[in-house]
Amino acid sequence: MTSDLSHRQSRGPKRLVLSDGTYDAIKSLILEHVISPGQRMSIDQLARDLSVSQTPVREALARLEADGLVTKMPLRGYEATDLLSVQQFDDLFQFRGVIEPWAAREASRRGNPREIDALNAELERARQIPRASAALAYPEFIEHDTRFHTIVARASGNGFVEDAFIRTHCHMHLFRVYKATLTIQRNESLGAQFVTDLFAEYYHSADQPLALTEHVQIAAAISSGAAESAQELMLGHIESSRRRFVPAVEALNARTG
Repeated sequence: MTSDLSHRQSRGPKRLVLSDGTYDAIKSLILEHVISPGQRMSIDQLARDLSVSQTPVREALARLEADGLVTKMPLRGYEATDLLSVQQFDDLFQFRGVIEPWAAREASRRGNPREIDALNAELERARQIPRASAALAYPEFIEHDTRFHTIVARASGNGFVEDAFIRTHCHMHLFRVYKATLTIQRNESLGAQFVTDLFAEYYHSADQPLALTEHVQIAAAISSGAAESAQELMLGHIESSRRRFVPAVEALNARTG
């Protein structure tokens, strides 16, 4: 019995690594539009392509369903979810506009030193992102954005708020929108500067990108205990992001509608 348990425990970490790696690989295929929105996904084909068994593929697809990136269709298997519609986009940002400014205000009121240190460490990490081009910088800034907003939600002290924010997976959905606009620009000539104009100012500049500047201002307000300022700055930051994405979402929906 002991020998059998030890054997199973020794296999556990390897199995976890395999499952996580399969999840990361399929998620990347979806985010990069190698698997297109709405495309059906064959478990058997994915297993062959990734050189794994069907079990980690099934586990990965279940996790991706929870992320909102795939949908399980009765008797048909899985397919990648569609991009956000204009209405879904508005709903997402209305939700963010309610909970995230509140979270910033509460984080400021609590002033937890560990979480403030985490915010400042994340800002320093973001300053190290190479900005040779917007296309290269944006994916890393998306990851920074996710971490920064998650820390603020956690710093509010309300676990339900943090969980609710995490479950929106908003940054993964916005990344898919960004990658789709690049594809349109490249393949269909949707305005030579369309994507560049949308994202370059926010994520790529010779000095500090606007996105990082806004994060620095929010973190400073939280650190100094300026609760009302933190709330207002977060609301303005979210509205700025919404305005930046509106043309992309509308263009994508007009193309597919």
